[in-house]
Amino acid sequence: MTMHQSWGYGVIEGFFGKPWTWQARLDYANFLKKNGYQFYIYAPKADPYLRIRWQDCWPETTYVELKRLGERYRQAGIAWGIGINLYEIFFNYDQQTIQQLTAKIRYLNQLQPDILAILFDDMRGDCDRIAQIQAEITHRITELSTAKTFIMCPTYYSSSRILDQLFGERPDDYLETLGKLIDPQLHVFWTGPEICSNSYPLEHLREVSQKLGRKPFIWDNYPVNDSANMCNYLHLGAFENRPFQMADWISGHAVNPMNQAYLSQIPLRTLHLSYQQQQDYDPQQAMQEAATSLCGPTLANRLMDHLSLLQEQGLEQMEPTQKAALLAQYQPMNTEFSQEIVGWLQGDYPFSTDCLTM
Repeated sequence: MTMHQSWGYGVIEGFFGKPWTWQARLDYANFLKKNGYQFYIYAPKADPYLRIRWQDCWPETTYVELKRLGERYRQAGIAWGIGINLYEIFFNYDQQTIQQLTAKIRYLNQLQPDILAILFDDMRGDCDRIAQIQAEITHRITELSTAKTFIMCPTYYSSSRILDQLFGERPDDYLETLGKLIDPQLHVFWTGPEICSNSYPLEHLREVSQKLGRKPFIWDNYPVNDSANMCNYLHLGAFENRPFQMADWISGHAVNPMNQAYLSQIPLRTLHLSYQQQQDYDPQQAMQEAATSLCGPTLANRLMDHLSLLQEQGLEQMEPTQKAALLAQYQPMNTEFSQEIVGWLQGDYPFSTDCLTM
């Protein structure tokens, strides 16, 4: 297991709804390398073999793609991870479940992930001794897995009370209990004061660190857009309110991107610029630079012109004439970026009803 050096920043494909294509995932290896990112974790909620049917094996075609993906990331020098979401495992944690879990982890070992994320997010948590059971499952997995680094995601992964309304009241001292029981070398995901946090105040991060007995590993829900509300928007704007000093307050920074893989690269590049430029970082300039370097000047300027329409007004508020005008502009520009805008305008990214938050 890796000790607590900071993991820098990376991407977790951890959203609901339409997942990325295999080609987009392969393309991300070079993008991440060029932009200072250190890891990629495969954990789409739409993959049933990592969530609802976690006990089962992938079809051979998927398994072959995953092997290829792991090889591509290793070649690029990017740590490659898998996130398994053990859906409501603690309600039926018996001998048979333990055997299934053992078999699954040995199966995942064949893919040689550098990072294994053990995810208990977005599921019911109103269970006796939930923190104790999660700690026990986590340790069982770390003993079986050949991964070098482990990141655990709690069921209550934010201070937001929305989680208690959706998944049952969190037990008193849930984080403190987990922090005491889980090996101090393990990382713990945390989304911040909110599920989709606008900022990460130092005071908040200090308080969470104290409870967990370690610095939190931030799961940043920007620019993700997978919920019923957020799928109406394209989050293309630059990262803000993530001061570069955050690097000293956390053990890592994982970004959960949009369902649109290529458009997500625009805000993702701005996070790189923010950490690189530090106090000289200007979000507006960073977005212009990111869009231009990735999409070329013509498309970049068009995106800047339409930013408020795409990011603030959104799909539902758009007049049919506005939609038609945008389609007329983006359809002829045959790039991955423009085609994702076209797909979004045409309703190719419906939200998943499994996504209950935000």
